[in-house]
Amino acid sequence: MNIGIITGSHRRDSQSAKVGRFLTTLLKTEFGANTWMRDLGAEPLPLWDEDIWNNGPQWNQLKSLSAQLTESDGLIIVAPEWHGMAPAAIKNFFLCVGMPELAHKPALACAVSAGEGGAYVIAELRMSSYKNNRLCWLPEHLIARSVKTICNADATFNDTDLQTEFSARAHYAITLLLGYAKALRPVREDTQIDHSAFMNGM
Repeated sequence: MNIGIITGSHRRDSQSAKVGRFLTTLLKTEFGANTWMRDLGAEPLPLWDEDIWNNGPQWNQLKSLSAQLTESDGLIIVAPEWHGMAPAAIKNFFLCVGMPELAHKPALACAVSAGEGGAYVIAELRMSSYKNNRLCWLPEHLIARSVKTICNADATFNDTDLQTEFSARAHYAITLLLGYAKALRPVREDTQIDHSAFMNGM
């Protein structure tokens, strides 16, 4: 099983990337999954423009990302809540990739909040990011609340109770993600899918 993780903060050393690294380790050590991570703060994508259709030179980097996404069986999208919104980097990601990279693949949404927020990001991702690419959001999601006190490489900086709670929820959510990834693989192989006739969602 191959699971990709996209972290959508603009910051070069972000809390979202920290959570992404924690989930990467969890996938590898507890589930034996192959995984990779793209940190959009450390490796930002160009802002979408029409040159993406003409193979403009700034879009060369998209080829390797597209290949990784195409080979993935599922995704985890980690996004911080900024002013009650998902930041531009993760929205731009969904503008830059589509089918066949994401179509009919399960995705686990993980919001990040310094406090008790995060729900608005989950709602926004579910509402506006799947229509044309046909990504399948899991009904389960994660919210890394009080994020500065969890998922730290140095465990002495973690709140034990919050870390235990988040780890258990993450383990459960990933179990479901892998189950959906296995179940949806035959759907993607089904010849009844017709993206040429029905390119865009309604």
